[in-house]
Amino acid sequence: MDLPLLRRLTTGEGWGLLQSLPPYDESRALGLQQRLRDAGFEPDLVAAALNQARLRARATAKFGEFAQGMLFTSDGLEQATRLNVAAQHAQRFRAADIHTVHDLGCGIGADAMAMAGLDLRVRAVDADEVTAAIAGVNLRHWPESSAQQGLAEEFTPPAGEGARGVGAWLDPARRTPGVADVSGRTRRLFRLDEMSPSWDTVQALARDLPATGAKLSPAFPHAALPTGAEAQWTSVDGEVVECAVWFGPLARTPGRTAVLLHEGASPVHVTEHDGDSTAPTLVNLADVGPWLYEPDRAVLRAGLVPALTAATDGAELDTGVGYVGSFRSVDVPYARRYAVVEAMPFNVKALRGWLRDHGIDRLTIKKRGVSIDADLLRRQLRLPAKGHTEAVIVLTRVRSNQVVLVVRPS
Repeated sequence: MDLPLLRRLTTGEGWGLLQSLPPYDESRALGLQQRLRDAGFEPDLVAAALNQARLRARATAKFGEFAQGMLFTSDGLEQATRLNVAAQHAQRFRAADIHTVHDLGCGIGADAMAMAGLDLRVRAVDADEVTAAIAGVNLRHWPESSAQQGLAEEFTPPAGEGARGVGAWLDPARRTPGVADVSGRTRRLFRLDEMSPSWDTVQALARDLPATGAKLSPAFPHAALPTGAEAQWTSVDGEVVECAVWFGPLARTPGRTAVLLHEGASPVHVTEHDGDSTAPTLVNLADVGPWLYEPDRAVLRAGLVPALTAATDGAELDTGVGYVGSFRSVDVPYARRYAVVEAMPFNVKALRGWLRDHGIDRLTIKKRGVSIDADLLRRQLRLPAKGHTEAVIVLTRVRSNQVVLVVRPS
């Protein structure tokens, strides 16, 4: 969609058409498209409106009912911050007494909307003029905020008294230009030196305008975190969605932190202060204990397993695997607990015999820190095709040796 078509879609006849469309149904899209054309609507306008209806349906998972009043691009929707995560970002700026935020690389405006919703004045820019225009449409309910085409690298931060109460938010592009697959999605980038604006540019801006935050990949390397800044990994219902780096007054707890978001529940925060610098590890498999804990992925990404070993008086099964064995049964809001039914060195024949002897004919396989092919293992175990007695097994390591634990959710 180009800029002239976007303007037609968001004014007069085009906007009326878009708002009148029924909930998107792929099976009826072609028929609806033909009926709209027969009614006299221009084919390109019909196609643009139906594409927006399709994207709005997909966007409901991220934006709920707000999606029906927003505009999207395919890449913009995929990269957009979820509504509840954007609210967390906005609250950081509000709590730091920031009144104006420069959103540099705003995409479709998800974070800008959350900030404007907390009465922050947003000055948003995006390198792509159509995307910037879409962000402007999405910001239409907040006349004090705006979006326009521009480059983050060209932003000149205010100085002196002009910088008081002013912050910056960056969401560097982490995709290659051009189309990479049949759905129109472009290839993801994970290295800091590949994103745009660069990590060096982000840090330089933070030096000039301390109240700066940046949304980065969950693969952000721990060693790249500047002194005094906070890197916070965020998970939503167990899925890690980002690592945000916060500078200056926006850094609540310098170092590595994690926040877990679940629908209808208060956020759960974990920091380096919740544990020692390193997690103890098991000496041998016999010491695993009757309980196994699996940390949330945000906790794992943030390297905060020591918080879990401290909370459970347990030990990590092996360095880097994340699983923690313990002799204590405790409720930990950032980890899942399992009862250990059996623990043994990994051996296909021995595992097959154990499962057969205990009548197990359905299996859930979890693994971390081992190169075992779960599908191949399932075939090797030769379980009945339609079983009813299920077990959960964990394939991992203890002192570099592959082990299997049969566990039960507790």
